[in-house]
Amino acid sequence: MKNLTLENIAAAAGGSFHGNAGDARREITEVVTDSRQASPGCLFIAIKGERADGHSFISQVWEKGALCVLCECQPDTESGNWILVDSTLEAIKKIARFYRDQLDIKVVGITGSVGKTSTKEAIASVLAQKYCVLKTQGNFNNELGLPLTVFRLNESHQVAVLEMGISDFGEMHRLAEIARPDICVITNIGQCHLENLRDRDGVCRAKTEMFDHMNPGGTVILNGDDDKLSAIRQVQGKEPVFFGLGRECSVYGDEIRPLGLKGVSCVIHMDGRSCPVTIPIPGKHMVSNALAAAAVGRVLGLSVEQIREGLEKLQPVGGRFRLIETDKMTIVDDCYNANPVSVKASLDVLSCAQGRKVAILGDMFELGERENALHESVGSHAAQVGVDLLICVGARSRHTAEGAEKTSGCGQVMRVDTLDELFEKLPGLLQKGDTVLVKASHGMHFEKVIEKLVMVQQS
Repeated sequence: MKNLTLENIAAAAGGSFHGNAGDARREITEVVTDSRQASPGCLFIAIKGERADGHSFISQVWEKGALCVLCECQPDTESGNWILVDSTLEAIKKIARFYRDQLDIKVVGITGSVGKTSTKEAIASVLAQKYCVLKTQGNFNNELGLPLTVFRLNESHQVAVLEMGISDFGEMHRLAEIARPDICVITNIGQCHLENLRDRDGVCRAKTEMFDHMNPGGTVILNGDDDKLSAIRQVQGKEPVFFGLGRECSVYGDEIRPLGLKGVSCVIHMDGRSCPVTIPIPGKHMVSNALAAAAVGRVLGLSVEQIREGLEKLQPVGGRFRLIETDKMTIVDDCYNANPVSVKASLDVLSCAQGRKVAILGDMFELGERENALHESVGSHAAQVGVDLLICVGARSRHTAEGAEKTSGCGQVMRVDTLDELFEKLPGLLQKGDTVLVKASHGMHFEKVIEKLVMVQQS
């Protein structure tokens, strides 16, 4: 890894090196925090986690050939190189900042209340038509995951597409200081993490902390359909690039045509050219994600044809509106996470399905003092778009059920408290030809619902 010698790591982390002085100028091969992933030449960073303390596995990683260990206390046995620091969690961020500076690479930083991951995937798919791209995997978008993503970069990469998720003020400062983005993308300002950020104005302030660490001469790309973002006129003396459905945006879309669960088509306009695109993931919200990706592609010099090709090659990721089609039903795996805006968008797509429409919805977390009303609004929306069977799981979701039951035209509504109760009743609730949407906040563990549905259809 370029310039990640042990002496440079110790200096960047503010630590002290102990071990073989002849190794001080050797570069590590990779950075790991899981002892099971240790390999010859790696740096193992011992993290004290909720379930395990990495310091307990130092001897094991040395046996696997680790070049060095970063730790908070002297190892019990000194059979390898080690760097002592006050906090390994702080040190990993400092080392990632140093490593990012060693690479001549463009960084696209992405944040927003809804659609971060889908937009990240769209941007990466577009940019891959011209560049060697590394993107955030899974949920590695926080103060530990982002450094680990940065450490996956190497000199072959030309662009990094980094997702940054936050829940409180100050977090974005710390993330953006590591990423130092050349392009800042914000998808929207919604009702997420309101327990800490209080209201949408607070969300906007927290998300836009990213601008403070954008590289000089960088570009800000914002959703022009969002009232909070569209009010931003200058960042570092430069006008943002806006994307959206309005013709006043630099990159805009129209002629939107839903293709059911197979996707959505639209026409993207930029630089005086029009580009028809078929996005292979359903939902009108995917048009906004595609427009953001087109705007990034435009800034980084892609042709209209390359942008279209990248969008039409887009693939869903696990837990993000992934269709599982079986002989008995269609399962819509959208269980990765949820908030009121994203759940309503998913319900809108479900409404385009053929046959009976079933929604299994769970609790949404971190909504603050308005959480009951926001759950109720989701239930009302489910009834309005014609969901035939709404199954609400969890204590908060009883308000989702109440919202549906209060709404004219409501279909069948069922409430259950736990996943076990749901699993007991599920086989008798589903019919051949159903389309079943599964969505809840990540902490509800609705990936287990997907597993159960697959088992039910196979029985």
